[in-house]
Amino acid sequence: MQLTAPATPRTDTRSPGRDADGMAVASFILGLLGLLVLNLFLGPIAIALAGVSLWRGTARRGRAYLGLALGIADLAILAVAMEVSHTLSWSL
Repeated sequence: MQLTAPATPRTDTRSPGRDADGMAVASFILGLLGLLVLNLFLGPIAIALAGVSLWRGTARRGRAYLGLALGIADLAILAVAMEVSHTLSWSL
């Protein structure tokens, strides 16, 4: 009589490529959203997610590069808007 279940090999359904693809998409979405609101926070997050997804070898390299470019654009727009308004924040 056996009291425990037989040992079965563990299969992990999540692959590292799938996680990297999700990070590339999240980077793109956050970079795009950061052009409108909270660019001080969303820009660096988009840059970091794009860098990690590229480092992990995403299949969505174009989306990761767009997220990287949009994250940098978020910070550039913030810098220009702060310079024009002569404050530490910006408003329309």
